[in-house]
Amino acid sequence: MKLPRNFYKPLAIGAPAPCRELPVRLERMIHFVPPHIEKLRAKVRELTGQVDVVLGNLEDAIPADCKEEARRGFIEMARQTDFGATGLWVRINALNSPWVLDDLLEIVEAVGYKLDVVMIPKVEGPWDIHYLDQLLAQLEARYGLRKPIFIHAILETPEGVNNVEAIATASPRMHGMSLGPADLAASRAMKTTRVGGGHPEYKVLADATAAGGPRTGFQQDLWHYTLARMVDACAAAGIKAFYGPFGDFSDPEACEAQFRNAFLLGCAGAWSLHPSQIDIAKRVFSPDPAEVTLANKILEAMPDGSGAVMIDGKMQDDATWKQAKVVHDLARLVAAKDPEMAARYGL
Repeated sequence: MKLPRNFYKPLAIGAPAPCRELPVRLERMIHFVPPHIEKLRAKVRELTGQVDVVLGNLEDAIPADCKEEARRGFIEMARQTDFGATGLWVRINALNSPWVLDDLLEIVEAVGYKLDVVMIPKVEGPWDIHYLDQLLAQLEARYGLRKPIFIHAILETPEGVNNVEAIATASPRMHGMSLGPADLAASRAMKTTRVGGGHPEYKVLADATAAGGPRTGFQQDLWHYTLARMVDACAAAGIKAFYGPFGDFSDPEACEAQFRNAFLLGCAGAWSLHPSQIDIAKRVFSPDPAEVTLANKILEAMPDGSGAVMIDGKMQDDATWKQAKVVHDLARLVAAKDPEMAARYGL
C-alpha cells in the first residue's frame, strides 16, 4: 500500500511534482486526427482555433503498417504547430502492443514539453496506470520536463468497468476517463456493430391493453449504466468524465442526443471524429444561455450559498446554489474562449 504522504511525490528523481488539482481547461471536444495522413495533418493549425483539444491518434483506425508513420507525423505536427490554449493529446497504442514503448520514448523526448495528456486504451485496472505513471516520471526526468504529463484512460473492457473506481484514483496524473463503446461492446459480446449511440432493438414495451392492438416500444440507452458509473468514479476522484466516439457521421441528430445525455449526466466533453461533430460538441457542452441567466440569478440572490430564496416561483437553496455554480463556472470558461458565447451569456 502506498502511504498517503507519498502519493504526491515524484516517481523519479528529477521529475516534476505531480499536480494536486487538475488545470482549469475547457475540453468540450477531443478532436481526433490520424497523423499518418498528411492532408489531415496539414489542417491542424486551422483546427487549433476551432477545437478545445487536438489528439493525435496512434491506435485504432491506424493500420499496422502505418504505426511508425503516424508516430512521426504526430511529432512533426506537434513541433510545427502553436497550440496556444488548445490542448495537445496523444492516444498511444495499447500497453500489450509492439508499438507502445516507442510511442512513449520517441514522443516524450521530441515533444514532451508540449504534450498535455497521454490517452491510454483498454485500461483494465490501476496496474496499467501505475506502469505508465512510473515510465512517464522517468522520461520527464530524463528530458528535463517542467510539468507533468497527465493520463487519460479509456474504459472499454468489462474488467476496466469492474475496476473503474480504482483506476480513477490510481495516480495524481489521472486527468479523466472516456467511455469506449465499440471495444466494450465487443468484449462484452453485445450484439451490436454500432459505435456508440442507441439500438432500436434495445427497448421496453408498453403494457398490453385489454383491447389488444399494437404496443409502443421505447428505445433505451445501452450505455447509461456504464457511463453513470464512470461519471461517479471520476467525480469522486476529482477528475473528468467524457463520452467517447459516435460513429454514425450521417446522423447528427442522434449524435447530438447522445452527447446531450452525457452532458446532462456530468461529462465534460466527448470525442469528435469528424469535423461535423465539432460544432455539435460546442453547442451541447456549452451551457444554454437561459440556464446561465438563471444560475446568475441564484448566485446573486444567495451570495454566500446559504439560506433559501424564491426565484421565478421556484425555491432555490444551497443545493441549487451548487448546481448554479457549476453552470456559471462553465459559462465563464466558454466565454473566455468564445466571444460569441460570451456575448450571449452577458459575460
